Amino acid sequence: MSDLGSDFEEEAEPDLGEYDGERNEAGERHGQGKARLPNGETYDGMYESGRRHGQGTYRFKNGARYIGEYYQNRKHGVGTFMYPDGSKYEGDWVDDQRQGQGVYTYTNGDAYSGDWFGHQRHGQGLYTYADTGSKYIGTWVNGKQDGAGELVHHNHRYLGKFSNNTILGPGKYVFDIGCEQHGSYVQVEQEKEEEEEEEPLAVPVTRWNPEKISSLTLWSPTAVVQPPAPVVGEPIGSDTAPVDTTADPRDQNVETTEAPAQEQSSEPVTAEAEPASELPDSAGGEEREPDEDAAG
Repeated sequence: MSDLGSDFEEEAEPDLGEYDGERNEAGERHGQGKARLPNGETYDGMYESGRRHGQGTYRFKNGARYIGEYYQNRKHGVGTFMYPDGSKYEGDWVDDQRQGQGVYTYTNGDAYSGDWFGHQRHGQGLYTYADTGSKYIGTWVNGKQDGAGELVHHNHRYLGKFSNNTILGPGKYVFDIGCEQHGSYVQVEQEKEEEEEEEPLAVPVTRWNPEKISSLTLWSPTAVVQPPAPVVGEPIGSDTAPVDTTADPRDQNVETTEAPAQEQSSEPVTAEAEPASELPDSAGGEEREPDEDAAG
């Protein structure tokens, strides 16, 4: 979902709202204070030279709430953001973005715990699906499953490679009864019905090609490559934050609730992984991506 704005149109002399708290010699908000902004949003916490700086709580008019650290008016450090739809993020922030280690709990009960970069799941992480209990453990790139990973279901698991939220390449199914099926997922073309000629006639899908069944063996991806930096604006490092030396500090008192648009999709995160039908009892375990970061 796009950012829910809390900006207001400033007049010739900006209305900074009501403030009750400490000030410095220059009359700026400095130290502990409470502010009520013209748009109805409130902030209760630390200030430095007119800007939110330190620990504080910001309440948005749409019901969202941030409790955590600020650096020069930006969420920076450790904090918890509670979104209007009931989802919640707890973890690291850099320059107003989810970055570092964090846990996101979604409205449907799903949860992701792991690395973040530029507001997206990026690096190593664990995603738990509430409806099935299945888990994906592995690499994420720009918010998608990409690289070496493992799908864990109630009586079997799949180890292999993923690409753009799709299982692709060599891998194996490991069953609790003590056997494995080796094979690979290959991309195939699925023909569409003739009456849908206005759309592409072929859709890329993957298909499991079984090769052999064996006892339990060790398996690891042939090459594990660190995920590249996501295609987003380059945020600052965790030990620094930008300071706008030209802006009037009095104009820096309004927060926004942010929730990246790419996390609204209710499409499945990855293809359902199922072994060949001739294997012993197994369950594929449907994987589903929730509406993520929807700020409501």
